[in-house]
Amino acid sequence: MSQPRDHWSSNTGLVLAATGSAIGLGNLWKFPFITWENNGGAFVLVYLICIAAVGLPIMMAELLIGRRSQKSAVGALKDAVASKWPAGRKLGALAGGWGVLAGFILLSYYTVIAGWSLYYFTKSLSWTFGGYPVGMLPGDLFNGQALNTGLQLLLSLGFSLGTIAVVYFGVSKGIEKIARIFLPILFGILLLMLVSALGMSGSAEALGFIFRPNFSELGMEGILEALGHSFFTLSLGMGAMITYGSYISRKHSVVKASGAIVALDTIIALVATVIMFSVIFSVAGMREEISGSTVGMLFISLPELFYTEVPFGVVLGPLFYVLVALAALTSTISLLEVVSAYLIDERGLTRHKATIGAGAAIFVFTTFAVLSIPGLLGVSAEGLLSTMEIFDGKIGWFATADHFVSNWMLPTGGFFITLAAGWFMTREATKSELMDGTEPRWFKYGAWRFFIRWVAPIAVAAIIVFVIRGVDFS
Repeated sequence: MSQPRDHWSSNTGLVLAATGSAIGLGNLWKFPFITWENNGGAFVLVYLICIAAVGLPIMMAELLIGRRSQKSAVGALKDAVASKWPAGRKLGALAGGWGVLAGFILLSYYTVIAGWSLYYFTKSLSWTFGGYPVGMLPGDLFNGQALNTGLQLLLSLGFSLGTIAVVYFGVSKGIEKIARIFLPILFGILLLMLVSALGMSGSAEALGFIFRPNFSELGMEGILEALGHSFFTLSLGMGAMITYGSYISRKHSVVKASGAIVALDTIIALVATVIMFSVIFSVAGMREEISGSTVGMLFISLPELFYTEVPFGVVLGPLFYVLVALAALTSTISLLEVVSAYLIDERGLTRHKATIGAGAAIFVFTTFAVLSIPGLLGVSAEGLLSTMEIFDGKIGWFATADHFVSNWMLPTGGFFITLAAGWFMTREATKSELMDGTEPRWFKYGAWRFFIRWVAPIAVAAIIVFVIRGVDFS
C-alpha cells in the first residue's frame, strides 16, 4: 500500500533544508584549505564561475528530476531515462541505486568526523569556564580523542541517533522543522564570528588574498580543484537533491530554490574563508603552522587560538563548534533521507522502519570507520580495517571509503544525472518543470539546457578523466 507523500510546507523550508544539506564540513574546512593551497583570489574567481556554469545547472536538474517523479533517486532516474528510452529503466535504476549506495557509505564515515565537533564543543565549553590548559599541544589533544575507540564510538553513536531522530519524523515535521530552527542559528553564529574576524589586524590582508585575483599564481591543478569543489560542495551526484526535489509541490519554484541554495552555500563558504584567513594573517607564525591536512586548521590549530588570539574567543569557541555540529547534522540528515526514501518508495517500508533500519545498518559501517582511524592518521595499528590499501596511499577503511565516494561514486553519479536531464528527458518535460510560471525573470531555459547538455557533462567527465589519471579529490 502506497504511503501519502510528504511535502515541504514552503519554498523557504525547501531552501533551508537543501542548503543545510549542501552546507557541511566542506564549507567550513575544505574550501578555506584549498583556497589557501591555491593562493586565493584567482582560484576563488574560477570557483565562482564553475559554481554558476556547473553546480547551478546540475542542482536544477536534480531538483526537477525529483519533483517530476515524486519518487526517490531510484524511481526518479528510472522515470527520467524512460522519457525517451523506455528500455533504459534498468539503467536508471542502477544509477539511482549507485547514488543511494554513495549516500550510505558517505554517511558511515562522515558521522565520525561530525562526532569530533561534539567533543570539541564540550572541551571548548570547559575551557571557557576553566581556562585553556597551559602547555597543552593541540595535536596531542586531537590524536588522543581520535585514537580513543570507545569515545569515537560514543560520539558517532550520539550523532547517528540525532540524525535518525530527525529523519524519523519525516519531511515537514522532522527535516524541515529542524532546518527552520538550526539554519538561522548557524547563520547567526557565522555572522558573529565574521564581525569578530573583521576586527582582527590581518583581516584586510585576508580579504585581499581571497578576493584579489592573480592568475599567475593559479596553475592547472588549481583550476581543476575549483571545478571539482564546485560540484562536490552542493551535495550533488548521490541523489540527495533528487530526493529533496521529490518533496517539492507544484506551487514552489525549482529555479528560485536552486538559485537560493547555491547562493547561500557559496556565501557561507566565502564567509568561513574570511574568518579562517583573518586568523591566519593576524597570528604570528600561523601561516607556517597550517597543517597539510584539512583537519589541521579546524581541529588542531583553531581551538587554542580562540582562547589566545580571537576577540571574544571564550564565547565564540563553543559557538563555533556548535556551528560545525549543526552544519554536519543538516548534511547527515539529507544522507540518511536518501537511503530511507529508497526503502520507503522502492521496498514499501514505513518511514519509521526504514529510518531505524537504515540508520542501524549504516552505523555498522560507522564502526568500521572508527576502527580504521589509526590507519587514517598514519599511526601503526593491527587489523585489516586500519591497514587495507586498495587505492595507492589510502590506508584503512575510512580513507578508502572517502576516496572511493569522492573520486568515483559522486562524479559518475553526477555525470549520469547530467545525461538524464539533458539527453534522456524530453525538452517538454524539463521545460514544464522549470518554466511553470514560478520562475524568476533572470532564468533563461535555453541557457540552462545548453549548460546541462554540454558544459556540465563535459566538466564532470573531465573530473572523472583526471581521477583516472591519478588526481585525488577526497
